[in-house]
Amino acid sequence: MARERATVKEPEILSPVFAGVGKRDVGQLRFMLRFLKPYGGRVAMAALALVIGVVAVLAFGPALRRIVDMGFDAGHAGHVNWYFLAMFGVVILLAAATAARFALVSWLGERVVADIREAVYSHVITLSPAFFEENRSGEIASRLTADTTLIQSVVGSSFSVAVRSGLTVAGGLIALGLTNLKLTLLVLLAVPLVLAPILLIGRSVRNLSRASQDRIADIGATVTESFGATQTIQAFTHEAADRAQFHRIGEGAFTTAVRRIRSRAWLTFLVILLAVGAINLVLWVGAQDVIAGRMTSGALAQFVFFAIMVGGSVVGVSESYGEILRAMGAAGRMMELLRIEPDIRAPADPQALPEPARGEVAFEDVTFHYPSRPGTAALDGLSFSVRAGETVALVGPSGAGKSTVFQLLLRFYDPARGAIRVDGVDVARADPREVRRRLGIVPQDTMIFAASALENIRYGRPEATDDEVRAAIKAAHADEFLETLPQGLDTQLGERGVKLSGGQRQRIAIARAILRDPPILLLDEATSALDARSEQVVQAALEVLMKDRTTLVIAHRLATVLKADRILVIDAGRLVAEGTHQELLAKGGLYARLAELQFGAEPGRKFSVISG
Repeated sequence: MARERATVKEPEILSPVFAGVGKRDVGQLRFMLRFLKPYGGRVAMAALALVIGVVAVLAFGPALRRIVDMGFDAGHAGHVNWYFLAMFGVVILLAAATAARFALVSWLGERVVADIREAVYSHVITLSPAFFEENRSGEIASRLTADTTLIQSVVGSSFSVAVRSGLTVAGGLIALGLTNLKLTLLVLLAVPLVLAPILLIGRSVRNLSRASQDRIADIGATVTESFGATQTIQAFTHEAADRAQFHRIGEGAFTTAVRRIRSRAWLTFLVILLAVGAINLVLWVGAQDVIAGRMTSGALAQFVFFAIMVGGSVVGVSESYGEILRAMGAAGRMMELLRIEPDIRAPADPQALPEPARGEVAFEDVTFHYPSRPGTAALDGLSFSVRAGETVALVGPSGAGKSTVFQLLLRFYDPARGAIRVDGVDVARADPREVRRRLGIVPQDTMIFAASALENIRYGRPEATDDEVRAAIKAAHADEFLETLPQGLDTQLGERGVKLSGGQRQRIAIARAILRDPPILLLDEATSALDARSEQVVQAALEVLMKDRTTLVIAHRLATVLKADRILVIDAGRLVAEGTHQELLAKGGLYARLAELQFGAEPGRKFSVISG
C-alpha cells in the first residue's frame, strides 16, 4: 500500500487456533494477542470465569439424568427437591460467572482497541510526506475507526463466545462419551461434515470481509475529501457529479457486503443443518436403545441435553468464527500500517548539532526527485550557503524548486545526491527532531486546528507559559483581533480556522513562530494571498520575527526582497543567479524578466508571480 519500507518479518507458523488458519491468519491473531499481553491478569480472570460458566452448564446433565431416572412420584419428592435446589445454586454460579466474563472481556475489548488506535496513530504521524503522497488520509482514518471497531467487537465479545462454545463442545463430547460411547462415536462421525463448510466457505468469508472493509475505507476517504472541499464543489456546481460518484462507491460497498452476507448465511445454514440433523439422527438411534432396554430414559435425557448443548455450541462457534474472520482482516490492515518504516528517521548514532545554535544553512550539490515524480528532478545539483543572521530570498518561476528547498531543509525527504547542512552538520546524520527544533516556518496556507486560539498558538512551543504566549501574540500584532473574539484566547477557531480571515490565520502562524523562537526562519509565500491592509499588518509582524535570525524567504512582497542580503534565483532546480536586487537587474536574465513581468518599474508591487 505504500512505498516506505516494511521491515517487520512475517510471523512464523504456529499451531492454528482454528482449522484452516494459515500463516497470515496466525500473524493477525498474534497481532491482537500482542496487545492483550499487558493485561494478562484480566485475561486470566476472564478465562477462569469462562471455565466456571462452562462447568456450571455441564453440571445440569447429571442432575437431569438422576431426576428422570428417579421419576416424579411422591416417594422421591425429597430427592427431587434437593436436586432442583442444587440446580438453582448452579444457576446463581452460572449467572455470576457470565456477568464477570462479560465485564472483563468488554473492558479488554475497549482497552485493546484504544491501545491499537494509539499505536497506529503514533506510528502514522511519524511517516514521511512520501507516504501521504500515495495514500489517502480518509482511508487511514477508516482503519482507525471502522477496522478497530471490528477488533473491539471480537476481543470484547465474539472471541470469548467462540472459546466458551469451543470449551462447551469439548466438555459436552466428553460427557457424551461417558453417557453412551456408541452414540458419541456416531456424533463424532458427523463432525467432519460440520467442519467441512467452515473450512471451504470460511476463507471466502474472510476475503470478502476484507474487501468489504476496503470499500468502507473508500467511502471514508471520499467523505473526508468532499467535506473538506464543499466550497469548491458548490462553486463549480459539481454536486450532482459528486453525488453520482459517492453513489457508485456506496453501491460497490453494498454489493461487496451482500456477497459477504450471502457467504456467511450459507455457512450458518450448512452448519445448523448438518449439526442439528446429525444430532437428530443420533437421538433416533438412542430412542431405539431405550425401547430395547439397552439404556435408561435418564441416560437418554442426559445425552439429549449434552447433544443439544454441543450442537448449539457448534453453531455458536461458526457464527463467532465469521466475526473473527472479519476482525482478522481488520487486524491485517492495522499490521500493514505498523509494518511501514519511515523513510526519514534518526540514525543509530545521531550526530549532535552544535550549541548554541548559529543558524547556518548549506546545500551542497543537492539532487532530489519526488517519489511520485521519479523521472523529473525537483532539484538538480543545487548548491548555496546562508550565513548566520543573513536574510536570503529565493525567487524563480513556479515549479523551480523553491518550496522543495524548504521540504528538504525540514528533512521531510532525503536527497538522492549531495548534502544539506545545518550549523555544519549533515541533517541526514542528525536526529530529524533536533534539526526541526532549529527551524520555524510561516507557510502560505496556515494550518489552524479545531482548538482554542491559545492552544493553536502554543502549538509552536507546548511548554510555553501563558505570559509567553501573550507576548508572542502582541509581537505578531494578533492581539487586536484575538481580544475581540467571544471568549478571547479560549475561543474555538473551528476546523482549519474557518472563523478567521486569511490575515488573521497568518498572524496566528507568526505568533507560533515567535513563540518557538527558532534560529532559522522559513517564510513560504507568507503574504501572497492577503489584501493590502492584512499584508501591511502581517509584514510588520514578520519584521519583528525576522530580526536577528537567519531567514529564508520564498516569494515575499518586494519590500522584503529588496531588504534581503542576497537573492537566489532558481530555475528548474538549479541556481542560475545570485546577488542583490540591483545587481540582478543589472545582469539581466531570468530575474530581470520576472521582475519586469511582475511589476515593471513600480518597486512597491507584490512579487507573487515569482512564487512556486
